[in-house]
Parts: sequence; structure tokens; C-alpha cells
Amino acid sequence: MENPILGLMNEHRSIRKFKDKQLTQKQVDQLISAAQHAATSTFSQQYSIISVTDPDILHEIGGLTTRHWMEDSGHYFVIIADQYRNLQLAKEAGVNPKMLSSTDKFLASVYDASIATQNMVIAAEGMGLGTTIMGSVLNNSRHLIELLHLPELTFPLLGLAVGYPAEIPDLKPRLPKELMYFQNGYKVPFNFHAKMADYNKVVANYYNSRDTNNKKMTFSEHIVDELTNRMERPDVFESIQSQGLMLN
Repeated sequence: MENPILGLMNEHRSIRKFKDKQLTQKQVDQLISAAQHAATSTFSQQYSIISVTDPDILHEIGGLTTRHWMEDSGHYFVIIADQYRNLQLAKEAGVNPKMLSSTDKFLASVYDASIATQNMVIAAEGMGLGTTIMGSVLNNSRHLIELLHLPELTFPLLGLAVGYPAEIPDLKPRLPKELMYFQNGYKVPFNFHAKMADYNKVVANYYNSRDTNNKKMTFSEHIVDELTNRMERPDVFESIQSQGLMLN
């Protein structure tokens, strides 16, 4: 019997065009519950989630991400790395909270937030909804911190647009397993270049034939474009540290 969850996961697409229909509070609660039941490092639950429903704030986020289509989704979340809550517990107990500012703890909060976000994506798609995870909230992290009134030891990591898909884009072809899955250590396949050349052809055909925004580009060219033309975010590390995170 085929596993329906695997089928759902293997059909994942990012949705960037939504129907004009808001999620119900019940649906939002179900997605939050899915996030809460994700795996969490040492059971420390080092993340928080903010629902953004104010049109003015949504418009601001649309501007800083340059993705105004997210304003038309059924619901928008911002996922936060959060050590502030545990800071309050440390203060109550009279314990030195220095560890909460460490790189180790920041990475743990990144893991927790990322896994929780993926749980929300799977739950949403299981409900017939579409999603897009947005790292572009980091385009101006300082502004977003101010916009959402984030306290010390918190940092915005991801946006998540959820809603009813207005279109279903073509499924993007993933890397061949041989190029990303190994046993007992990292191994560059002896036929790496041949495998990559084959994959480049698959990706080029996908981009050239997809229903919308078709273009001529291979995977290798995509990576080069990311490295040469993508806007850098040089202030991210400084912004993280200004929140009291990754100090040691």
C-alpha cells in the first residue's frame, strides 16, 4: 500500500499565486499545532510563530521581500528563532543565561524553527493548501525586527505564505540521488560531471517547457547566477548579534 504522506511530500511545489480566500481560524490553529509537534532540540522549543494579519504590516513585508504576492495569500506567518522565552525562565531560576547567546543555542533555535516550518508545510498541503517558505524576510532583518517588535534573543528566520492555490506550477526536477546521498562519508561520484551534465539537460528542459516564466537555464547556470547576481545580505550577522545572539 502506497504511503500517502510520501506521495504528498514528493509532489511539493511552492505556490506564489493564491485564490482570494482567507484561512479559517481552525486551519491556522491546526497549522500551529502541527508546528508544535515537530521535533525540537533537547525539548527546548526555541522558536515562536507570528501571524501577520495587519494589511499595513503585510505590505511592509511585501516591500522588504520584494514579493508582494505574499500579501494575497490566505495567511502569512513569520517564524522566529526565540531564546527570549528561555531567558525569562533562566532569570526566574537565578541561572546565568550566557549560554542562550551562544552560536550553539542560536543554531539549535534555527533547527527548531526550520523543522516546525516544514511540519506546517506538510500539514497545509495535506489540507489541500499551498505554501511558500520565504527566506527573503532577511532582506532587511533589522526593519522586520522593528516592525514585529521582536525582543532581545529573538530573530526572524522565515516567512511562510499559505493559501488556496490559484495555479499549480510544474514540479521542479531534483538532483539525482547519486549527487546528494552517500554512505559512511562524503563521496564525490566518479561520474560527477557526467551526472551533472545529464541533470543540467533535465533542468534546462524543465525551464524551457514550463507553463509560466520559462527561460533558458541549467542548474549549473542557476548556481552561478545565485553567486553573481543575487542580492547579498551583508548585515545579517550584525543584525543577529545586535539581538544578543551568536556572541560566542
